[in-house]
Formats: sequence, structure tokens, C-alpha cells
Amino acid sequence: MHPVERTVYKWMSSALQGEQGNTIIIGCSAGPDSIALVHILHALALKCHLRLIAVYVDHGLRPAEIPGERQLVQQTAGKLGLDAEIVEVAAESEAKYYKKSLEHAARDLRYAALHRMKEHYQADYIAVGHNADDQVEEVLLRLLRGSSRKALSAMQQLENGILRPLLQLSKQTLLNYLAEQRIPFCHDSSNDDHSFLRNRIRHELLPLLEQKYDPGIRKALLKTAANLGEDEDFLEGQVQQMWDQVDVPMATPSSPEAMVLSVNRHMVSRYHPALQRRLFERILWSIGTPARYEHILAITKAVSQGRSGSELHLSKGLRVAVFRDHIQFSYPRGRAAWRGSLKNEHSRK
Repeated sequence: MHPVERTVYKWMSSALQGEQGNTIIIGCSAGPDSIALVHILHALALKCHLRLIAVYVDHGLRPAEIPGERQLVQQTAGKLGLDAEIVEVAAESEAKYYKKSLEHAARDLRYAALHRMKEHYQADYIAVGHNADDQVEEVLLRLLRGSSRKALSAMQQLENGILRPLLQLSKQTLLNYLAEQRIPFCHDSSNDDHSFLRNRIRHELLPLLEQKYDPGIRKALLKTAANLGEDEDFLEGQVQQMWDQVDVPMATPSSPEAMVLSVNRHMVSRYHPALQRRLFERILWSIGTPARYEHILAITKAVSQGRSGSELHLSKGLRVAVFRDHIQFSYPRGRAAWRGSLKNEHSRK
């Protein structure tokens, strides 16, 4: 077994606790990382009893390069005896309609497509080819955006059914593996486009930091992300205990706007504000609204200072009512913006 394959095998054996017979959807762009991932997992398939499906997502971008990428994914899958799927999405239309960046729209559509394939094949996991260099870039990207402590822990190797088996391996290690095995791959020209912030971090900021400040900056950032990740595991456990003790009812995913969710104000106030913020972040996500930092701070402040009868007007029609004993979350008119208070709403009824 190649050392790279052995590294991935050891991680998967530990992370999946010896699970056997898993079906895994592999996001394969035909680039070096994802092609390496396909070959590495194939090398482990017999030992781990894996069923692998390579999925190429065509974003409708770079028309000159797409045919070659599609062909390589299909040829690679055919050579290795794997199933392969080609899924077409419209990233430009998504970006324009939802006013997202093209990069953001492509990412959202890509993961949505992979999740559809996971459901179609009744797969256990989705595997993607993020490596250690991607992790370093992600930490810097989130730092520049003023992200939270949780976000700065960056990507996790196993998170919500997503496997990142290559996250502890450098890009150069993977390129060396491909060269040694004589495995072909494609180059995505969008990775050279400096209009994308991630590419400027990769080609400009990181080299500058290495040359002018600290040649070991990549290791330092990886260490920071790993340390924060361990802290996050502990804090998430604390929040789960808080969630259970405060007795937060779960929102129904299919219709969170139909719920009226109440949290004991006195019990929440006993906890440190850092844990309160995490609790309210989790609540906001559970009822289907973006967990914006300013909203989380406003709710936390309402717990300690809000007078009974006051209310917060948040996005998409969400109202947070403050009472002496509890804080109540609801969508009085469904998930749509509207003016007016809950008092007026009750008087209408």
C-alpha cells in the first residue's frame, strides 16, 4: 500500500470506527485532488468493502475545458470499474437570481447535486478532495471576513456526512502521488483567476506571508485550525447539555415557520453569554433563518436586559418576543417580511 493510501486508510478506519460496506459518492472535478481521491479510495475499496460512485458536476462554466473533464472522469471510473454520473447545473443563473457570487452559487449547486446523488444511491457519505493547502486558505479567508471562533476551526474531516480524507495531506504530496502512479488529471483555469478572493489568497497573500513574515505560516494556521476544532468539539458538547436542560423543542424541518418555540429565560440566563450565543445560533438555524451575528447578540441582550412585552423583528418575518419567564420565537405570518408588532397581530385575531 502506498504511504498516501495508508495515511487515508488509518484516518478512515479511526473516523468511521471500522465501518464496512459503505457506499460513498465522490465529488470529482477531474482536478488533481479529486482524481487522487478517486484512486486512493479505489485502492482501499476491497479492504474496506466500499462502493464508490464518481460524480462530476458541470456548472456550465469554462465550456472549452468541460468536455475534457467529463471525459477524464468517465474514463477514470471505467478503468477502475466504478459507477460515474454527470450532473449539469446552471451556476450563472443561480448567481444572478439569488444575487450570490459566482463562486458561492457554484458551490451551493455542487453540494446540492452531490446530496441528490447520495439520496439516489442511498449512499452513506459524500467524499470531497479538500487538502491541507485548501484548509490553510480557508482559515485565512474566514479570518479576513471576521468569522467566528467556530468558523476559524475551518473544515472538519468528517462533518454532517461529508468526508474529507485528504485534509491532512498537502497539495504537493498529492501531486507527487499522481506523478508516481502516472495518473492524468485536468487543470481548472478558474483557479488562476485573481478576481476570486480565494485565488488571491493562494497566489498572492500566502506567498507574501511565507516570504516576508513566516516560512512556516501554513503549519501554524493548520495548528490553529486543529486547536480551535478541538475547542469546538468541547463547546458543542456544552451547548448540547444546555439545549437538553433548557428543553428546546425541535423545529419541524419541513415547516419551521409553523412552530412557536419557547425557551426558559431564567434558565438560559444562568449560562455564560458565550454559550447563550451558541444556543441562539443553533435555534435560529433550526427554525430556518440565517444565524446572523447581530441577531444573535440582540437575542442574548434581550435575555438579560429585555423588558417583558418587548420584541425583536428579525429577517423573513421572524419575531422574538420577550416575556418575564421565557423568550418566544415565531413566524406570525409565515416566512415573509412584514411590518407591525405581535401585539397588533394578536389584536387582529
